[in-house]
Amino acid sequence: MIVIDEEKIFQEIEKRKPASVALNGPDGIIPKIQETASRIMEKFGIPAYVMADSCFGTCDLNSNGAKVLGAEILFHIGHTINSMSFGDNIVLIDAFDNMSFEKIARKCAKEIKERTVSLVTDSQHLHEVDKVREILEEGGMTVKIGKGKGQLNDGQVFGCEFYPVAETKNVVEANVFLGQSNFHAAGIALSTNLPTYVLDPYFNEIREVTEFARKLQKSAILTVYKAAEAETFGIIVGLKEGQFSKVTAIKFKKELEKMGKKVQLFAITDITDERLRNLKGIDAFIQVACPRISTDNHFHKPVLSTPQANALLKILRKEGMEEFLQISHWL
Repeated sequence: MIVIDEEKIFQEIEKRKPASVALNGPDGIIPKIQETASRIMEKFGIPAYVMADSCFGTCDLNSNGAKVLGAEILFHIGHTINSMSFGDNIVLIDAFDNMSFEKIARKCAKEIKERTVSLVTDSQHLHEVDKVREILEEGGMTVKIGKGKGQLNDGQVFGCEFYPVAETKNVVEANVFLGQSNFHAAGIALSTNLPTYVLDPYFNEIREVTEFARKLQKSAILTVYKAAEAETFGIIVGLKEGQFSKVTAIKFKKELEKMGKKVQLFAITDITDERLRNLKGIDAFIQVACPRISTDNHFHKPVLSTPQANALLKILRKEGMEEFLQISHWL
């Protein structure tokens, strides 16, 4: 069960005495956020708005929405990071899953054939890493926990940042991810090219996502080669505050124009196939907002992420593009 650090929220409200607040977080914990918002309104008598748009990380805070609402504090819940640089009006709140990993960890120690592993997780399960490490080591496994970097804590990954597993990939046989998220685990597998397992305590299940990741990789490579045939490119800048990579977009524009390609620039908040179907005369797209938009979604035309776009430039220069996803940060 997800447990939100409501004590910190209440302390901030008591200290700052805002006239209204807003709360958001990933889709999976929105019902819990609703409960917290109700308790805020009951306790303090102020409006507490649940911002229910999809939210994929600290790159996707929707602080502009909070400003439009007039909320004096935006509580962003469930994406723990190792630094705080979002301004006084945004407060990051931890949300931990209190489900025990003991049973599935003991199962893992018996069933996974690779004996040296990198142990990694997402924000909600960071507090379980040391306990699981002890259980795996008691079961005869050698466990490595890679160092975090930037916003990441030790042993933590985002959907596009994989520094801990990048540090350990040359000294382990496999990755073990604590949680339910095939989304995170597939990125780990792609970035390390190692067998990767999900330890799901809710179903007491060990899932290997390696083959799923290979399918994503093959699709990503095919998309790059399809884009290499394009003459007109649309380059998309994301309008979410943490996805606003305008400099990178202009760099790709200049590089493609040097190669004789035509380029149009677009800015979109939510990059979907439906939105792109409205844009005419474009053979292929490059989006510099979020790399997982390109690898995890279906589009009717090639839509490249930043790593894919870098691979495209290498192809157009007649260079090799091997291992373009085996990097620690996909931006």
